[in-house]
Amino acid sequence: MTHVLPYLVAVWVFLIGCYGLATSRNLIHAVGCLSVCQAATYVLLLAVGYRDDATAPVFSDIQPGSRPVVDPVVQALALTDVVVGATVTALLLALVVQVAKRHGTLDPDELSELRG
Repeated sequence: MTHVLPYLVAVWVFLIGCYGLATSRNLIHAVGCLSVCQAATYVLLLAVGYRDDATAPVFSDIQPGSRPVVDPVVQALALTDVVVGATVTALLLALVVQVAKRHGTLDPDELSELRG
């Protein structure tokens, strides 16, 4: 059960974020819930890249193949995920600020001018 637990946590965090996104009546709250959904990918990448008794993938002090090492590709993906998540959150918050300036509200239901 312990090897499945991180995946279940990732699914749970993602579902909590999706529920908050579906029920939010505030654009800032929606951006925060989207960030929670993004945090589920961090947990998922940690679960994929974790190895018992593994060290960092730096071979200056050990011989290659003598000990298990953590996959550096997963570490690079996690770092990229953090950067992309921060960028998307900043862009969405900037859009929310512009919506609040132009329409005077953050409630998506009151933005009738945006309906097609």
